[in-house]
Amino acid sequence: MDHAGGDIAMPTEGGQSAFTAIAEIVDILRADPGTDWNRVDIESLRQHLIDMDAVTLRAIVSDQPATGGAVFDVTSDDPAVTGSIRRMTLAHAQVMSGVDGIEMQGQQIASGARLTVTGPDAAMIRGLGFIGVLSLGMHHQAHHIALARGVDPHQD
Repeated sequence: MDHAGGDIAMPTEGGQSAFTAIAEIVDILRADPGTDWNRVDIESLRQHLIDMDAVTLRAIVSDQPATGGAVFDVTSDDPAVTGSIRRMTLAHAQVMSGVDGIEMQGQQIASGARLTVTGPDAAMIRGLGFIGVLSLGMHHQAHHIALARGVDPHQD
């Protein structure tokens, strides 16, 4: 496909991060002869990426130091963002608590969720803040492929 005309360098990114993440997953699924297309659910992945965007860019985060870590209150006046906050925060606490010695406890609060995080390095937890803590563990890639394959990654 030569839309640009000639032998010029072409970009490698899809132009928008969620679209690029979806395109990468679709390529992986298409390359895997074991993909069960009857279970594939790209829409679930898209909805999760919407949640990630809302929590990363539109949530209001307040934090307080706690013994061994911090308490993060994550809220929004927008009900759609509040839903995203609760889905992301509560699931993250459930799945990631105990990884690398970091304990996480999530609970629903008015307009969002509270995440209490403690571990062996309280300064690191406080320095990372809420969104940095959510990024720990490089588990998101496996989570995304599971969603796309129609598997609920939050079930045992």
